[in-house]
Amino acid sequence: MAVVPLDVALDVTTEAGHVPVSRVAPPPAPRRRPRAALLLPVLGALLALPLVTAAHQVRPTAYGDHLTRYARVAAAPEPQLRTRGRAVEAYDDTGVRWRHTRDGRRPLTVLAAPGRAFALWSDGMVTDTERAAGRGVRWHRAIPDAAPWLRTPGARDGAGVLQPLDADTRMLAVVTPRRIAAYRTADGDLRWVLPARAGCVFEPADYVRREKAVLVAQPCTDPAVPWTERIVAVDGLGRIVPRRTPLGNDLPASRHPGRAGNPLASHR
Repeated sequence: MAVVPLDVALDVTTEAGHVPVSRVAPPPAPRRRPRAALLLPVLGALLALPLVTAAHQVRPTAYGDHLTRYARVAAAPEPQLRTRGRAVEAYDDTGVRWRHTRDGRRPLTVLAAPGRAFALWSDGMVTDTERAAGRGVRWHRAIPDAAPWLRTPGARDGAGVLQPLDADTRMLAVVTPRRIAAYRTADGDLRWVLPARAGCVFEPADYVRREKAVLVAQPCTDPAVPWTERIVAVDGLGRIVPRRTPLGNDLPASRHPGRAGNPLASHR
């Protein structure tokens, strides 16, 4: 007669008879780890925190910007702007107020506007820096296909690329051989793009200003193209043509000042 260990199986008597029920022997009691072994992971995590914090602090900015402020002048006129070496500098009679540099890039040209310092960089990036004290860079905009062209002699170090489209520079045009792009300076929003005609290119350095309009040369290889198509006039609303119906360039919140708008559509 076989003997079944009680720690493996037992019989439970019910009204229907004997029903075998399996039971697994309980595992051995766990060994208690020394207190020092329990503290090691916690101490390791605490020691790693300064390293993680330091790595976060030395993380480079997305566009490699460096702003150095030398003086804080209260209620002073806005400084003059210039490019000097690899920096954009704001200066006045007392000296340099601030310098703006970008890792591995150099500024080609700078445009002064009320409260703003627009700069074109060698990698085709356009920046808008707070002009008075250099407190920060408001926005960056990368110009498609601009970097290879800017390295050619025909670019003339970005001459004529940055064009204000109104008296207070609420709209900024960026002129390159393939296109003219206009940005709303309040937030850097792209408002319209005018591509060059097929077989033609824009010449940013060859332009004339007439009141609120900018006339840009557009030479063409096809001699049949009329001279009227070899000069393009633009303003803040786009190309100037008869009976145009352009879109507005105001910020979303200012189009309907008396109506509560969708908070998701408001300017941020």
